[in-house]
Amino acid sequence: MKRIVLTGGGTAGHVTPNLALLPALYEKGFEVRYIGSKAGIEKGLVEKAGVPYSGIDSGKLRRYFDVKNFTDPFHVQHGFHEAKTLLKEWRPDVIFSKGGFVAVPVVGAARQLKIPVVIHESDMTPGLANKLSFPSATKVCCNFPETARLLPPGKAVVTGCPIRRELLSGTREAGLAFTGLSGTKPVVMIIGGSLGSVHVNEAVRKVLPELLKKYDVVHLCGKGNLSEELKETKGYLQYEFVSEELKDVFAMADVVISRAGANAICELLALRKPNLLIPLSAAASRGDQILNANSFRKQGYSEVLEEEELTDEKLLTTVRRIYEDRDMYIRNMEKSSMGDAVSTISAMLDELAGGK
Repeated sequence: MKRIVLTGGGTAGHVTPNLALLPALYEKGFEVRYIGSKAGIEKGLVEKAGVPYSGIDSGKLRRYFDVKNFTDPFHVQHGFHEAKTLLKEWRPDVIFSKGGFVAVPVVGAARQLKIPVVIHESDMTPGLANKLSFPSATKVCCNFPETARLLPPGKAVVTGCPIRRELLSGTREAGLAFTGLSGTKPVVMIIGGSLGSVHVNEAVRKVLPELLKKYDVVHLCGKGNLSEELKETKGYLQYEFVSEELKDVFAMADVVISRAGANAICELLALRKPNLLIPLSAAASRGDQILNANSFRKQGYSEVLEEEELTDEKLLTTVRRIYEDRDMYIRNMEKSSMGDAVSTISAMLDELAGGK
């Protein structure tokens, strides 16, 4: 049997694309294991998916001064030795890394053991952990044409991001049944990420009376962000998160308002959902969401409002324009060169594993 080790962690965005690959990897006959951190978010997500999991020591590599910068290199070195021991024991044919600092020692150990490595970079500009791993990679997959120019020559492949197959199987009818909406109005869906987004939540709720004149609104607002005042508002459904029914809520949505994390926007592209992106500000991040969003706007997939320019009038006007021009956005997304990332990447991994 072919063997593969998946790695990546620190945020859900470093884990969910790995999990999206699982059905295709199993179909190709792979035995799958996962290496992550000992206490990171990835541990629970991977174990819930039924994949054997091993945790290693993981430090964080920072660009700024922190007293932990003096001790974390020892954690990284220890993690490297732990990863090398595990890889020697399992003898995988190939490694797939989604990034995050825990992946650095795994990829480094794979290089020493001459195991081929495929890395996936989600954002427009590579993060530090992936930059450190690129010399060890056989191939580097990415989401944006602009990113390919920043990657090592001969290694870059624009694949898009692996998304869960089940997201593509939702139906509008099931979404209406789940929410109890009538289906007589267009539906605006707001999704701010696994923790929600206070800024986006507040902006949407400020204009809710105007939105509800024309649209029904389904708001995935994040844990602890439900509004008691708005609980009985007709046409407004709010959830901390949605799990099994998410595919149906997506299928029901006519316009989506979202942050601009790479995984989120790749899901919108795959689902052909006209969307408004409100990226995290540069003050609250390294600015990758702004770059992601602007790339999608340039390609005609999205409209973008940055936090600093977000006003009630602009938000309402932009949502109305997206809905009116929704067929144009859908046509643009249908022309995307990003195909089925799961099939592309799993075939690449199968080839590197020797096609056993």
